[in-house]
Amino acid sequence: MTLLTPRAVGRAWGMLLAGVCLGQFPAPAQAQDPASEAPVEAAAADTPTAPEGDAETRPRFDIDLEAPDELRDLLLRHMALQRFRTLPDLDAEELDRLLAQARTDIEGLLGTQGYFAPDIHIEPPVAGSAPMGTVRLRVQPGPATRVADVNVYFRGDIAHRTDAAAQREGITANWSLQTGERFTQSAWSSAKADALRSLTTRRYPLARVYNSLADIDPTQHAAHLSVEFDSGPPVQLGALRIEGAERYDPATVRHVLALAGLREGSVYDLAVLQTAQQRLSETGYYEAAYVTVEPSASGEPATVLVQLREARKQQLSVGIGASTDNGARFTLEHTHHRVPYLDWRSQLTLKLERKDSVFRSEWSSPLAENGWRWITSAQAARQLDGLETTTSQRLRWGRSQDGQSLDRSYYLQYDRARTEHETTRALGTDGYDASVSANMAWTQRRFDALPFPRAGYGLGFELGVGTTLGSERQPFTRGEARWLGYWPLSDEASSRAGRVVLRLEGGAVWAAEDARIPQTLLFLTGGDTTVRGYSLRAIGIPQSDGGVSPGRYKAVASVEWQRPVGAPGGNWEHVVFIDAGSITDSVKDWRIDRGIGTGIRYNSPVGPLQVDLAWGERTRAWRLHLNVGFNF
Repeated sequence: MTLLTPRAVGRAWGMLLAGVCLGQFPAPAQAQDPASEAPVEAAAADTPTAPEGDAETRPRFDIDLEAPDELRDLLLRHMALQRFRTLPDLDAEELDRLLAQARTDIEGLLGTQGYFAPDIHIEPPVAGSAPMGTVRLRVQPGPATRVADVNVYFRGDIAHRTDAAAQREGITANWSLQTGERFTQSAWSSAKADALRSLTTRRYPLARVYNSLADIDPTQHAAHLSVEFDSGPPVQLGALRIEGAERYDPATVRHVLALAGLREGSVYDLAVLQTAQQRLSETGYYEAAYVTVEPSASGEPATVLVQLREARKQQLSVGIGASTDNGARFTLEHTHHRVPYLDWRSQLTLKLERKDSVFRSEWSSPLAENGWRWITSAQAARQLDGLETTTSQRLRWGRSQDGQSLDRSYYLQYDRARTEHETTRALGTDGYDASVSANMAWTQRRFDALPFPRAGYGLGFELGVGTTLGSERQPFTRGEARWLGYWPLSDEASSRAGRVVLRLEGGAVWAAEDARIPQTLLFLTGGDTTVRGYSLRAIGIPQSDGGVSPGRYKAVASVEWQRPVGAPGGNWEHVVFIDAGSITDSVKDWRIDRGIGTGIRYNSPVGPLQVDLAWGERTRAWRLHLNVGFNF
């Protein structure tokens, strides 16, 4: 700091500022209430240290500080001696005043870290390189103060409401600064903030800390903590007000909100509001959606305000990409959100890859009040597997429902497929196989966070019954199931132990041995998201030409250990894994293909980026796998 006033005025202002700053820290035996707490960093920022360099800003004295490393940086950054040592007009009298205040200053800083019985020695300046010499400080923090007991109290509506008992118990049970832990000002403030957040996210958005006390016993090195929360009145949701709904029917908004659990008369719940907002964005009708509530201190029902920015009726998107399984990829997609006269949504998709080419047309009706919608689709595809080329067509018609954690669908499906082999194509021996079936699909997701889960599971299955078409009609049943589970190896979020991921897949087609099932209903495996170490669909029924054909039974298992790279909770992770898979036409004859490897994960803005290097046991070769996104 450079003062442009005369020396006397500069001296007075300097000492006044020193007194103000020193007075910002709490007394050693008492921690402050949140209403008056000020972070230490903020106090330091009020009077920044002047840059050192020219003669006017050179330190007037040096500081020789002896203290534990964990505290040394804190003291050098924030104590008043450090901040005012560059005052150009500082004289011996002013330095004596700073030294007289230094003990209280240091005790306050140490108190924020839980040290309330320090041993502090301050020696007078001795000759040194600085004009006023060197001030020597010797600081021993003493025993750390531990939390002796915690008492959490409630007042207001929550104190006597029976149906809020679980919320009270949860706040008390999840109190973060537990008995026996070291007391620090930041941990104390954080514990109160976390508890208040738990209170305000459901039923009581107007809650506040009514009173709090950290009673420090410096002789016993114990902290007795108590905090009282005032819940304020409970808040119920009132009428719905929608802004920005012009192109699309507002009824869709009401249906989505109701399915998310947001209904008039329901209890305020921040998680429900966030879910409703997310589901509105996922409909595709809106570029942005905001769901907010303005609670009233009088306890009247709060109006739910939904603000929308609608997407254009028609959208055309072009995409390019690549994968180790399928090489370069080109996609072209056209979406019409409200087809004239029908009000249905249509999506036309063209995808071209090295081994797969697909053209698909999907149509869906507006969302009904119960969450169901009609769906219909048509698809033509071409698939290359070694020396075989499969061309197929598929028609589907039915209903689907996308829930918060459960998706369901029921549909009729027609399949038609033909597989040609390079050596038999000229002979014309390969014909089309066709079938019609009735199907149901069910998917449940219980992950803690998407698209970057750390715990939880997903479970899905499909079941269909049908008949082949052609000169001989034979019945068949097809089932497929998949499981994905995440198990943290430690309860601590800061742990470096990581988690174990288990993936299981199974499928079967039950039919007469001579039934001509379309190839697209049978199974192949291998690739980036199934059995690593093998190329896409490289695991199947071995053929005499070295290729593979799809089979009637599938089994896949994978175990993966994911560990953080660097600080826990960061964006990078390291993994090791073992994959195994098998395709067969007979449950008595399983040939298991295994892959083992390692890789990295990066949590990118578009989802998890997966880079794996795997060794295929059968191929006896390394294979690189790249994949982006999380899908279950």
